[in-house]
Amino acid sequence: MMKLPSLSAIFKRKSAVERMADKQAVNVKAEPAAPKKPLIDFQQLAMDFKTLDPKDPGLWPLAPRIIILLGLFCALLAAAWGFGAIGWSVQLEELEAKKNQEAKHKEDWLNKKRQAVNLDEYRRQLAEIDRSFGALLKQLPNKAEMGDMLVDINKAAQARGLSVELFKPGGEGPREFYAEVPITLNLIGSYHDIGAFTGDLAKLPRIVTLNDIGLSTNANGSLALRTTAKTFRYLDEAELANQRKAQQAAKGGKK
Repeated sequence: MMKLPSLSAIFKRKSAVERMADKQAVNVKAEPAAPKKPLIDFQQLAMDFKTLDPKDPGLWPLAPRIIILLGLFCALLAAAWGFGAIGWSVQLEELEAKKNQEAKHKEDWLNKKRQAVNLDEYRRQLAEIDRSFGALLKQLPNKAEMGDMLVDINKAAQARGLSVELFKPGGEGPREFYAEVPITLNLIGSYHDIGAFTGDLAKLPRIVTLNDIGLSTNANGSLALRTTAKTFRYLDEAELANQRKAQQAAKGGKK
């Protein structure tokens, strides 16, 4: 007796169409996969650049046009940055110079403000200087009084009993507003008399200084004083004018 197939076996059987589809799927899987194309084909890009027609940019391929536009854009940015850097450096230098100028003007303004605040004090000090200068100027004899000044020095030495070996006025040495008159003195006397004589010179109403002082002992026990006394006189207006003319002439000769 023939055995009939079971129901499960009947349902598991595939139709001819299904079997054909399975064979095609197996064949597709057996075929090797095609290689992926690179994102950028450099060979094709190089060929595109070689075949570019500069006379007709409208026919250029898309990739070369994009690359050339990007290159031009980067070049423009670089040029703008370069020129901008030069301009910025000049502007920064000008700004620094203006800041220094502002600081200088501010310092000048502060100095003038301090002077303006202390103007009364400056005037008082100037008046005091003028009075002091006038008092000192009165201690300087004029040209007509120099003879009396020399006589006073000689009398001071004789009043102390000093022997005047030498009393020799030298040539005047002009200064800015006064003249210096040196007097060479050789005096002989006792120690106390010479000391008293120097004190008398300090008490004179005119300025007298002793310079290059030398003391030596004589055989009889007395002292010999050798010194250069210097007195001063102020120059009158005519002498000051002549002095200024001589200075200007000297400067003109140097040129």
